[in-house]
Amino acid sequence: MNTIENVKEGIKAIKDNFLRTALTVTIIALGITSLVGILTAIDSIQQSISSGLADLGANTFDIKDKNAGQRNRRGFQDRTKTPLEYDELIQFSEQFAEADLVSIYTSVTQAAEVKRLAAKTNPNVTVEGIDDNFLGVKGHNLEEGRPFSSVELRTGAAVCIIGKEIANKLFEKESPIDKTIFFLEAQYKVVGVVEDKGSAGSRGGTARVIWIPIVNARSLGLGKDLSYTLTAYVKDVTKLDYVIEEARGVMRRIRRDGNKTDSFDLSRSESLAATLDSTAGTLRLGGFGIGFITLIGAAIGLMNIMMVSVTERTREIGVRKALGATPAKIRQQFLIEAIVICQVGGIIGILLGIAVGNGVAVLLDAGGFVVPWLWMAVSIIVCVVVGIVSGFYPAYKASKLDPVEALRYE
Repeated sequence: MNTIENVKEGIKAIKDNFLRTALTVTIIALGITSLVGILTAIDSIQQSISSGLADLGANTFDIKDKNAGQRNRRGFQDRTKTPLEYDELIQFSEQFAEADLVSIYTSVTQAAEVKRLAAKTNPNVTVEGIDDNFLGVKGHNLEEGRPFSSVELRTGAAVCIIGKEIANKLFEKESPIDKTIFFLEAQYKVVGVVEDKGSAGSRGGTARVIWIPIVNARSLGLGKDLSYTLTAYVKDVTKLDYVIEEARGVMRRIRRDGNKTDSFDLSRSESLAATLDSTAGTLRLGGFGIGFITLIGAAIGLMNIMMVSVTERTREIGVRKALGATPAKIRQQFLIEAIVICQVGGIIGILLGIAVGNGVAVLLDAGGFVVPWLWMAVSIIVCVVVGIVSGFYPAYKASKLDPVEALRYE
């Protein structure tokens, strides 16, 4: 009896005990569906988010003051002894040609109150000074209006781009474009409204932000220690590590660091991607666990079916042995039968899992159709393992039957 005949016998046994086998196949299919479905949904959502991470800084790196954002034991923010100067960053942007875009910006305040006529916002508005590349580097889009012109940026004109929440607060039923607002003891003309990106990332969202030309921001910051940040964007992410090291060398030369450690902080803006990968990994582990628990139940059910099958086919086993079938061939027959049952359930589960996973992703508006080839392969392997584990003992028991006693069995 060759392997092909054993497969045919396995399929015949499934047909002969269709209802009993169908129940086991259903359990296996549900386990694989939960496994593939959850993992497909996670991959689809992650793919959608990853495609937008370039807009949130995944292909960028920052150069800023070494201790920016850090606080000492007393709760006060530490400052580097030699903070980055605006002129140094301008010099860097002129000398460094490896990045596709370079932007310099600064935060003037995070507690501004914005007024227009009788309306005003809460004193929690962030005011930042930006340059002409800021919107492109950060991936921001304007919902209404226009970006700053080159003349406005060069002269530090009193113009601004505002967040959606500010626009809704001060301009309930009219467009804010070309209207004036008042903040930081100065009057500004609104030229644009930025799309709200929510609150992803450490810098928060764009709903309560006001952007002004960086030259204007520097004039507002006279007498203050403004902290400047330079963000560089690299289109080809595979070159990012190389560009970062080149940038480090250029900035060290500008800062005259010599043999000392870096007098600035250079960091790759990948915290969102790292967080996403970590979360997705945890979710995958949970999904695999749910599917595995279901498959354990299916394995127990399959083993029970195979034990019953051995008992019902004792006489058949005796006939096969009498005709020359070896114990190894008998074991192979029952193992293949168990594996066939598992594979039928696995194939059904994979198809359902792909449909369910992508369906969930569509409901969450998470992107296009995903075919999880890796998880499909894993599922096939898992089904083979479950079939071998479940069918081994019944197959071993069948192979040890005495042919004479088996032929007498009624």
